[in-house]
Amino acid sequence: MQLHAITIDDYTSPRAGEQKWGQVLKCLPPILSVNAYKNALKQAWTDDHRVAVVAVPESIGPRANLGRAGAETSLAAWLPALANLQVNAASNPAPLLVVGAVECDDLQAQAEPLDLSHSNQLEQLRELVAELDARVIAVLQPLFELGFDVVLIGGGHNNAYPLLKSLASASESVVGAMNLDPHSDFRACEGRHSGNGFRYAYSEGFLQQYHVVGLHPAKNNADSLNALLDAGFEYTHLDIVRTKAWDSLTLSWQQRAAAWQVPFGIEVDLDAVTGMPASAMNYVGVEANQVVQYIAGLAQLPQARYLHLTEAAPCLHPAGLEAGNRMVGQIITEGLLAYLNARAAQS
Repeated sequence: MQLHAITIDDYTSPRAGEQKWGQVLKCLPPILSVNAYKNALKQAWTDDHRVAVVAVPESIGPRANLGRAGAETSLAAWLPALANLQVNAASNPAPLLVVGAVECDDLQAQAEPLDLSHSNQLEQLRELVAELDARVIAVLQPLFELGFDVVLIGGGHNNAYPLLKSLASASESVVGAMNLDPHSDFRACEGRHSGNGFRYAYSEGFLQQYHVVGLHPAKNNADSLNALLDAGFEYTHLDIVRTKAWDSLTLSWQQRAAAWQVPFGIEVDLDAVTGMPASAMNYVGVEANQVVQYIAGLAQLPQARYLHLTEAAPCLHPAGLEAGNRMVGQIITEGLLAYLNARAAQS
């Protein structure tokens, strides 16, 4: 089983008279086989864990989309932020299961020397993304089959494809996605990368509903926009997001997703956030508190099955890694909390 255990107490700073999340969170032990993994998940479900956190620390997908590396560094940013949350009556980590991190180191090592100016080496990189897809699916599908909600923290937006494919297979249903992102990620099926996960999911027949929130037309090529519209999918223009009340917009997206009547995922490309260190850094995006509200609104729907927080790259912060870790850690943790709190309110 290509999954690394996460020992969250390594990131926890104890303090007398307090209890931190890292001191009580359930983390899966090292898993060596598929059967052992499935048995561990069944036990966690029996113990009332309902939301599973999976990390995919890689930048293969963004690089295969001719972007910058750095998304592999987010794990070290959000784990300390999560571990040091306070346990109290209003802050309860009990539903959460920390599954672990998908093995990416070997694929990262193979990808690093590839020169993307050579078409054959770019093709090799995209083949590595397809190999990563298979690893992520092997981790995610048993979670969805048991009924877990998933919070997947990347890594690149390429991981939307294995999320949607795993959810569709486990649900035996077509699925949907609401994606907060200046990009449609509906580029051509030219080999797997971070810019075409939704196009692949649509072309293979399991993505039936898709809406992009805050799309910036000038940052999307003509083919991807035409293909998006030809598929019958729509988007909320960034200008609308900038000028309309966020409360009413969030309600409209919630109503749209409810009308789909299919299992769906909440996608957040963190390069939508103003100033977020990412492969495609954005200085004219949405604010972090708007992202949290977007997540909370959609997670209230019973059909919501996952949250995907992707593309953060703390090492790319202009002020350096420490500043990047602070920003990424806080925003990812707040997004996860918004999802958890909204799901708890539905139970």
